[in-house]
Amino acid sequence: MAALKYAGLEDTDSEEELPPGWEERTTKDGWVYYANHLEEKTQWDHPKSGKRKRVAGDLPYGWEQETDENGQVYFVDHINKRTTYLDPRLAFTVEDNPMKPTTRQRYDGNSTAMEILQGRDLSRKVVIITGANSGIGFETAKSLALHGAHVILACRNMLRANEAVQRILEEWHKAKVEAMTLDLASLRSVEHFAEEFKSKNLPLHVLICNAAIFGAPWSLTEDDLESTFQVNHLGHFYLVRLLGDILRHSSPARVVVLSSESHRFSEIKDSSGKLDFCLLSPSKKEFWAMVAYNRSKLCNILFSNELNRHLSPHGVTSNAVHPGNMIYSSIHRNWWVYTLLFTLARPFTKSMVSECVAPFYTSSVFKPWGWSYK
Repeated sequence: MAALKYAGLEDTDSEEELPPGWEERTTKDGWVYYANHLEEKTQWDHPKSGKRKRVAGDLPYGWEQETDENGQVYFVDHINKRTTYLDPRLAFTVEDNPMKPTTRQRYDGNSTAMEILQGRDLSRKVVIITGANSGIGFETAKSLALHGAHVILACRNMLRANEAVQRILEEWHKAKVEAMTLDLASLRSVEHFAEEFKSKNLPLHVLICNAAIFGAPWSLTEDDLESTFQVNHLGHFYLVRLLGDILRHSSPARVVVLSSESHRFSEIKDSSGKLDFCLLSPSKKEFWAMVAYNRSKLCNILFSNELNRHLSPHGVTSNAVHPGNMIYSSIHRNWWVYTLLFTLARPFTKSMVSECVAPFYTSSVFKPWGWSYK
């Protein structure tokens, strides 16, 4: 008992009573955490009971949840015309104190990005996601935006990109989400995107290289390169190069490159073991769509590994991820045979919301962004 008193945790009438200097708060998604004003730190567990809690039910009639300029949640009582940082539902919390499982036990193939990010506050984090108007990119953008991040959808088709932005805003009207033009098939467009982003004077904490084409017929870009190679790899390579300084200045920062297990079925070396550049951007005669896709995914992994070696000393890490096999998204739209195969495989593959967890698994990409003292 003396030790408890010395630590400021002396016995009281209730184990739920907070010690002096402690405050109970809630996150946007209803999880309770505790701020220690004396030591300027926060934690999920109650300082005395060790329990974890979350608020239950909706806000009382006339109340609304808001976020201040520092990303702190506060509550507005419109009936009595007052504001408070104390969640009115704290009197009706429910206990959530399971045994701490390992990551392997806690998440599996059916986990969703919303589950992975539960309890995270990504306010003041800026994220760019390429190809985010549909599929994995959209689900990733939505999950991050709903947890407070400022998300930029970097897309070629601005009509579909703006529709995606509206869909996210319909779920949370205060989400910080916007669309910007980026056509990876044009190095000039990549340059324009980088210049426009730099003009915003924003940091960049996460760059998710998600956009890709699959099964597309042979064609050359305006830069005279085979389309699959440029869109899936070279365009992203150039984008990271142009934004590298901002990533370093925003550290800790992350680059996440969506690759594929199909990279194992490709080779980019000639018979002597040297890199064959003709294999990267082949002529029409030597082109096969599936092989071109596999090679581009191998390039993604090699690029990510080398990028991590160069930037990790500067606080920027890079990871390549495999989201899952034969995901039913718009990626198979280029040939009806691929659409048929993906349709037949759909009952046996993960859902889109489960596939988009891949960027969040990479070396605990968002682990350093738990609650900090505010």
